[in-house]
Amino acid sequence: MALTGKYIKPVKAKKMGLIDATVEPLGPGLKPADVRTLEYLREVAITTAKGLADGTVKKQPRKRNMVDKITDMMLQYSQGRDYVFNKAKSTVMKATKGKYPAPLEIIKVIRTGIEKGPDVGYAAESKGFGELRMTNESKSLIGLFHGSTAAKKNKFGNPKNEYKTLSVLGAGLMGAGIVQVSIDKGYKVLMKDMNSAGLARGQDQIYKGLNTAVKKRKITSFERDRTMSNVDATLTYDGFKDCDMVIEAVFEDIKIKHAVIQEVEKHIPEHCIFASNTSALPITEIAKASKRPENVIGMHYFSPVDKMPLLEIIATDKTSAEAKAAAVAVGLKQGKTIIVVKDGPGFYTTRILAPTLAEAIRCLQEGVGPKSLDKITKDFGFPVGTATLIDEVGVDVAAHVAEDLGKAFGVRHAGADVGVLKDMVSAGLLGRKANKGCFVYTPGAKDRVENEEALKIFKQYSVAPKAENTPEHVAMRLVSRFTNEAVMCLQDGILANAADGDVGAVFGLGFPPFLGGPFRFVDHYGADKLVDLMHRNRDMYGDQFLPCQLLLDVAKSGDKFHK
Repeated sequence: MALTGKYIKPVKAKKMGLIDATVEPLGPGLKPADVRTLEYLREVAITTAKGLADGTVKKQPRKRNMVDKITDMMLQYSQGRDYVFNKAKSTVMKATKGKYPAPLEIIKVIRTGIEKGPDVGYAAESKGFGELRMTNESKSLIGLFHGSTAAKKNKFGNPKNEYKTLSVLGAGLMGAGIVQVSIDKGYKVLMKDMNSAGLARGQDQIYKGLNTAVKKRKITSFERDRTMSNVDATLTYDGFKDCDMVIEAVFEDIKIKHAVIQEVEKHIPEHCIFASNTSALPITEIAKASKRPENVIGMHYFSPVDKMPLLEIIATDKTSAEAKAAAVAVGLKQGKTIIVVKDGPGFYTTRILAPTLAEAIRCLQEGVGPKSLDKITKDFGFPVGTATLIDEVGVDVAAHVAEDLGKAFGVRHAGADVGVLKDMVSAGLLGRKANKGCFVYTPGAKDRVENEEALKIFKQYSVAPKAENTPEHVAMRLVSRFTNEAVMCLQDGILANAADGDVGAVFGLGFPPFLGGPFRFVDHYGADKLVDLMHRNRDMYGDQFLPCQLLLDVAKSGDKFHK
């Protein structure tokens, strides 16, 4: 617990001896239920404290199991302490790769307290806390906390209309995921697909997700079944007349999107908001097919929807205040951390990911193997290796996005040959969903091998490295392009502020949390140092490494994105 900051539920905490008593929540009365419950908790706590003071309440001794007793015995001897603390340190290093200093300092402080007594231990804890508070990691994580807290509020205020009934078009992986995070928050959802097989697949995905929660004892089987009753699977538009919001999750093709919005608007009421789950197509273009463009908005979810916390909401110049307020309200109820960005090709998250993946493909063309690329990026701090990420996103999706954003942004999204991705798609190497991409995925097997078919394609498009591809060089090629594009999004007005950019990158794309996001990273790394590195890479690789004007300005002034 001390090393992970893990939350413990009250009942379990009582069994562990961490707390002595719990109180049951009270229902509504003269005051709201939550207010009265807190008052009741305070009353019980004060009564218990007084009882402990005057002796009328006796603290029950903590029951220690065999593991506790063995650990206590081992900690009495230096060899035992060495084993326990070395084991703890190796576990921390395996989980964090040494990127987070706090767990290692906690181990050190606890050992000091055990070996030298509580007074020395408390002094070491105080000193360690003060030193950790001043680290860049601390500043980054605190900044993320404040940014994510702000992202859980509706800055547009409460919507005028009530949004009780949603419909989701498409029962695929994304559509079913959106349905799941909606029905378990109390929404009534119509899930529409083109055929019964699609609906059955979507319902099965939702049921499996909820059943997993039952197995983990997060919910009961009754709650699972009650939640499932909130979804109405349908092949028709019957019932859409009562929908307050439609979220489409159909194929990424502008013609299909246009056909869908035109068909849907025949069946929905005028106040109904139409939200697109597109990951790259401009919402302005999608809205051109709508009779009510002010009601069209982007709601970009991340896969898997029930696990990824971010929701990127995209507003056009015509999107109404009501549509913005409604989209945020729905997203917050779904439990999402939300950033609202301006419309444009790729919005924010896809736009900054695209040049990063382009550079990754370039590295693969230069002979950096998929496993090596994964190790380099994971060692830098990303939770998922970049080659694996390409497979997770889908090689066909990556090719589609690379081509579209390449046309929109030109040389800034260049660097790799898009033919690599196209040839992989032609060969059926679509990534994890096809069980083969950069890697081969064998069901039930933990280890993955590099895909020989993919390696041959990388070799066909091989280019000579311009420099030695050391882990640091490769990592900074990827991270510098990621960061530069993020700053460009702020410069272009896609982002409202740097905090939103950090939250979006960390919670949506897995940018290392201990670095705080791309803008916090620039502040700590140094804008001038990053600009110098990008200029050197520009000389070697081309104008895709040209620093954007805002980054140049910050480097020249010595200013920071976070004051």
